[in-house]
Amino acid sequence: MFSWLGSDDRRRKDPEVFQTVSEGLKKLYKTKLLPLEEHYRFHEFHSPALEDADFDNKPMVLLVGQYSTGKTTFIRYLLEQDFPGMRIGPEPTTDSFIAVMYGQVEGIIPGNALVVDPKKPFRKLNAFGNAFLNRFVCAQLPNPVLESISVIDTPGILSGEKQRISRGYDFAAVLEWFAERVDRIILLFDAHKLDISDEFSEVIKALKNHEDKMRVVLNKADQIETQQLMRVYGALMWSLGKIVNTPEVIRVYIGSFWSHPLLIPDNRKLFEAEEQDLFRDIQSLPRNAALRKLNDLIKRARLAKVHAYIISSLKKEMPSVFGKDNKKKELVNNLAEIYGRIEREHQISPGDFPNLKRMQDQLQAQDFSKFQPLKSKLLEVVDDMLAHDIAQLMVLVRQEETQRPVQMVKGGAFEGTLHGPFGHGYGEGAGEGIDDAEWVVARDKPMYDEIFYTLSPVDGKITGANAKKEMVRSKLPNSVLGKIWKLADIDKDGMLDDEEFALANHLIKVKLEGHELPNELPAHLLPPSKRKMAE
Repeated sequence: MFSWLGSDDRRRKDPEVFQTVSEGLKKLYKTKLLPLEEHYRFHEFHSPALEDADFDNKPMVLLVGQYSTGKTTFIRYLLEQDFPGMRIGPEPTTDSFIAVMYGQVEGIIPGNALVVDPKKPFRKLNAFGNAFLNRFVCAQLPNPVLESISVIDTPGILSGEKQRISRGYDFAAVLEWFAERVDRIILLFDAHKLDISDEFSEVIKALKNHEDKMRVVLNKADQIETQQLMRVYGALMWSLGKIVNTPEVIRVYIGSFWSHPLLIPDNRKLFEAEEQDLFRDIQSLPRNAALRKLNDLIKRARLAKVHAYIISSLKKEMPSVFGKDNKKKELVNNLAEIYGRIEREHQISPGDFPNLKRMQDQLQAQDFSKFQPLKSKLLEVVDDMLAHDIAQLMVLVRQEETQRPVQMVKGGAFEGTLHGPFGHGYGEGAGEGIDDAEWVVARDKPMYDEIFYTLSPVDGKITGANAKKEMVRSKLPNSVLGKIWKLADIDKDGMLDDEEFALANHLIKVKLEGHELPNELPAHLLPPSKRKMAE
């Protein structure tokens, strides 16, 4: 159990004690941020109010992409089993949002039943109406991967003529709702069709404020040659650069995420390395879930503050009796000037303001006379939360991270490459010769011995100075050579015998071939004469 206590008694009449990060977030939101949101009608403009389930739910991964990019197959690959409602095909087959979650009994919960379940974080989706709820289901199944994360499968984004048919609900708005609440957004692209349709472009723009959660997967990359793959990768980055207007490059993972044989196996090692990087990113989600929720609450609080300043400024400018309609039109048209004034008066970053065009469209339907004037007390409470409570809660996050066992996603495809000879990098680099009966360094030892005896050994050992003359020829930086020296000087006498020198040269070769050095010397690399010493 953990707790933190407010130290400023003047700031709090009743000192609060939070047992967990989740409890702290819920209480801060309900007592400090929610009153500000309700007072200035934040939920009508931006995002529905948060509920307990939003703070308690497992990390969620949202998959987004055009039809037939392999979203459903990707989930099948992670889980290593089919899930209820799964449909895979070359045309738009997944026509629903499917929340794939853990459940003791395999089955499907329809959308209308799902949004009345207080234990699920989907109650506020009720606002999107029956057209959406008829296309929303929860697939439950007992799978070890789903004990740690939930995955949201989405309908394939349409292209060409298909875009002319309305879905009956605001697809981009639904995705934005999910984006605010998930821990990771994975955009999937097919290596054969990189065209970004109007609907896909609209979706990516709707996810604009969540670039920190976004990752890109270039799927089905085993179906094209290496030279083509380079061109496809470049074209993808160019296309994304036009839509995601940030100087930072979104991380792109290249691979083929299904359980079939690779069609063109030339890039197998690249695909394995990329898959492991992506898996590590997904596996870290449970460990960072509390920090992500804390970060999202801070983003929400900053937006709520800006929203309060905008609404109160509009209220202040409105006449009390005559000319309200004309003044409203004038204010909406001049909203950019109001943004600028608020930015200067309150020293607020331009990045904290909501989208101008969207805000203008929303204000058209609002009655400005019902807006509230500036209430400093509500803003002071939120400022106090950001300045003091969040900092204290950060301490509790770190405490929970150190006290709890390491939380990682387990099971499914995450288990397949952890152990045994099919683990990533097994038998390569420093792992070469791990299953051999003989010492792997012995293969090249005669060559290393020739060099060793030219370095004037005394009593069968060479000094560090003499060893350095030979080792620096590799042109590796001193920091790397220093690590190799520590690994090779097994008896720590500051000198190298012929076996230790051969080991040092072997490790130099490993590094020059592009592999990482181990932090500790693996047992199979110990020279035969030193193995008893290690025991």
